[in-house]
Amino acid sequence: FLNTFMRLNFNFKVLVFVTGTLDDCACDVETIDSFNNKEIFPKLQKLLSSDYFRFYKVNLNNPCPFWTDHSQCGLKYCAVKPCTEGEVPEGLKSSSYKYSEAASQDIEECEKAEKLGAVDGSLSDETRQALQEWKKHDDESDRFCMLDDEDSPKSQYVDLLLNPERFTGYKGPEAWRIWNSIYEENCFKPYSVKRPLNPLASNSGQGFYRWLEGLCVEKRAFFRLVSGLHASINTHLSARYLLDENWFEMKWGHNVSEFQQRFDEELTEGEGPKRLRNLYFLYLIELRALAKILPYFERPAFHLYTGQRTQDNENKKLLLELLHVAKSFPLHFDETALFAGNKKEAMKLKEDFKMTFKNISRIMDCVECFKCRLWGKLQTQGLGTALKILFSERQIEAMPNMSNTNPSFQLSRQEIVSLFNAFGRISTSVRELENFRSLLSNLKQ
Repeated sequence: FLNTFMRLNFNFKVLVFVTGTLDDCACDVETIDSFNNKEIFPKLQKLLSSDYFRFYKVNLNNPCPFWTDHSQCGLKYCAVKPCTEGEVPEGLKSSSYKYSEAASQDIEECEKAEKLGAVDGSLSDETRQALQEWKKHDDESDRFCMLDDEDSPKSQYVDLLLNPERFTGYKGPEAWRIWNSIYEENCFKPYSVKRPLNPLASNSGQGFYRWLEGLCVEKRAFFRLVSGLHASINTHLSARYLLDENWFEMKWGHNVSEFQQRFDEELTEGEGPKRLRNLYFLYLIELRALAKILPYFERPAFHLYTGQRTQDNENKKLLLELLHVAKSFPLHFDETALFAGNKKEAMKLKEDFKMTFKNISRIMDCVECFKCRLWGKLQTQGLGTALKILFSERQIEAMPNMSNTNPSFQLSRQEIVSLFNAFGRISTSVRELENFRSLLSNLKQ
């Protein structure tokens, strides 16, 4: 592999890594690298290996809502192995749980409230169904992404540790169709403006950044989040690449040439460093969400419940420790700069932002590779949950530490698992950049 790479004769004078201050932020790359690799990454990886976060319930059989395509990836590495019934902790499959006495009282109060607020039994089935649909609409109105129906018989638990994100061989027109739909139809971009290096368009890139810089900060941030997610995924695929396969083993590892093809400044005509800077921007957004959600998880009534009490208590301590570390970051992104100004215009812009990102989360059901679909759904749901947190500040601040009523802000387990695993992917990308930096440095010598 190394000989093949050297024969490509890449110019190592141009490094693919970025430094300095990020656009639209008061933060620099070096601070993020140090903070993530030393403070965040080790704690986060330990947390994500726990049962609560490794089992993710997902429906990989939703039909594509945008185009008719019944083809499926036939590559063996695209397959996802769902859990058997006995592999999933009983606590995750049960809704009846709580450990503390105070929490038990909360449940009793909630049950009383449900009875007092129950729909009159004399109402027709149609009316009762309508009320349920209204409640569902209220629950979804604050979300920035679509969530799978966990009660659907098509939804299955997947062990994320046994189905890692890595290069599957899924590429070419099918993969580009997904990203083209996202960039061309869901990034507030007119069709007359072409993206740089778009393989599906000729003469692309002229005037793109002039258009981008002319956007409002919210729409510019939206594009940078999508680009950062794309860059992060490409980093994972380059870091876990099938380097060799024989009868005895499969060797997965860092494919430096693949990484160069995606991010080298010369090979990408200057696009690679921009993509990496957007990856860091995405990191800041999700880190800020973790810092802001701390009060939600500090509530005594909240548990990372799997039915294993000692382990669950230890995991909550680890979770809170991680969130306190996230909160201590000195150069957080300032989300108050978004959706400011005229209240009516800001409200309309926020709704457009929300609906467009929901659309992107629906596109994930069009990905033909099931492994890619799994991680695509999880990471878009995680980013959508982070955005929900960032723009629900009043509801989060209104939550009392102890409450006998439903809190003003809620997260489902699916949202919690996707939030932390999505940030785990971004954190891993930042860590992998250091690994690639070291590999490139060694090859240069």
